[in-house]
Amino acid sequence: MTLSTPPAAEAVVLYAAADGVARATINRPARKNALNLAAYTGLIDAIARAEADTAVRALIITGAGGSFTSGNDLADFAAAGVGGPNVALDFLEAISTAAKPVIAAVEGHAVGIGTTMLLHCDFAYAGAGARFRLPFVNLGLTPEGGSSLLLPQLAGAKRAAELLMLGEEFTPAAALDAGLLTAVTDAGEALAAAEATAAKLCALPPEGMRLTKQLLKRDGQAALTETLRHEVSIFAKRLTSPEAQAAFARFLMGGKK
Repeated sequence: MTLSTPPAAEAVVLYAAADGVARATINRPARKNALNLAAYTGLIDAIARAEADTAVRALIITGAGGSFTSGNDLADFAAAGVGGPNVALDFLEAISTAAKPVIAAVEGHAVGIGTTMLLHCDFAYAGAGARFRLPFVNLGLTPEGGSSLLLPQLAGAKRAAELLMLGEEFTPAAALDAGLLTAVTDAGEALAAAEATAAKLCALPPEGMRLTKQLLKRDGQAALTETLRHEVSIFAKRLTSPEAQAAFARFLMGGKK
């Protein structure tokens, strides 16, 4: 499927590539870069473009306006029915199978999939002012992004239960301790750290890099693919549950996005 890119002024994901590094910027700052269907499509397209471009050696994902992403745009997502979970799964499968290094630069909000996508990035940097949250249960939903598999592996069962079952906000230091981040930077410096790492990656032999990433992911890829699909099947059913619908209504009436 060929995905067209809207003009930059209208694009919800801005794509640029220079000096071997591609950058995908989620560009919905008025909504704290909440992911709607167009944003997911833009991210999928950005990953595909970076993978297909032989001049690109690494991809950085970041957000415009001082925020990474506040997660799914609930109004758009709930109205989309199964289309919402399906396009989210397409994105997760794209980022989790990318052959080239993927680097996240996080400032501001990283909520829901804004946190779980970090599990699939090879490097992730967050400014000191960033805030993370996995509020799936709070919304009557269940974990996504492979987090039910990967987070216990990284953080341990008790820490994963705390983050996924309570759904409380946590700091960059806690995210680093849980294995979600490579490093915490000064506020506003996450992108600079990501660019510095990308430059180092560009100076290394690309085939050796590709094979190393492949080896690092080899043992867990089949289990991850199965988990992603199982999670999204439960998540899609939960979207129409009375619990989730009531939580969405409360959230949307509060206008907190």
